Amino acid sequence: MSMEQKNGWDAKALEGPKSRWKEFVFTLQVMREFIKGFRAFHFLPPCVTVFGSARFAGEHDYYQKARRMGAGISELGYTVMTGGGPGIMEAANRGAKEAGGLSVGCNIILPQEQGHNAYMDHFTTFHYFFVRKVIMFKYSYAFVIFPGGMGTMDEMFEALTLIQTGKISGFPVIVMGGEYWQELKLFLDRMVQVGTISKQDLSLLLFTDSEEEALQYLREHSVNKFQLGRSGRFTPLRWLGERLGVGKAA
Repeated sequence: MSMEQKNGWDAKALEGPKSRWKEFVFTLQVMREFIKGFRAFHFLPPCVTVFGSARFAGEHDYYQKARRMGAGISELGYTVMTGGGPGIMEAANRGAKEAGGLSVGCNIILPQEQGHNAYMDHFTTFHYFFVRKVIMFKYSYAFVIFPGGMGTMDEMFEALTLIQTGKISGFPVIVMGGEYWQELKLFLDRMVQVGTISKQDLSLLLFTDSEEEALQYLREHSVNKFQLGRSGRFTPLRWLGERLGVGKAA
């Protein structure tokens, strides 16, 4: 598949106005992707989404740290959700699966980098970035951010913006890798100083290198705060063809 074909869905959606019929077909495609995501993840226990670069291989320190975090998050009773690809995403899924927890992913069709990893009980592949992000935010009660590039930055600030504006509850956002994010932390402090954001906007944002501190923060500000259990809230209905979104790809 060519790069143009792989990028075709998003590119066509964002290229400007089209005929009424094409816009209608686009709306149906988006609706289909949303329904596919809802059916895949609706019956899972609460999730924590782990974001980070696809480019860190297994021997990298960040990979190993994300792997341990995946295990720790799973031991708290969460389903570990990632973008489904390699690198940090693979590491977090791998840690969860090795710890006996549920491991899922929201994969995306890209011209490079984004084959799905082998450590997921279930993954769903999306064409549209915005649909994928809605699904990841919809089912998450916390976000863990590892070093990454533009996509990771986008996901981090999407989470912070949704929390700041009250569009989602005050879920904790944990940023791992103090040295990597040092300049960003200073810039956020600068934003508070000049008044473009308030100190309260950063009240649930934790920068840390400690997995123990991160997991304790998760326990305090998510598990205990929202009284989360290990089971899902809803039961699949067989007559609707519903089932737990585990053990299959959609």
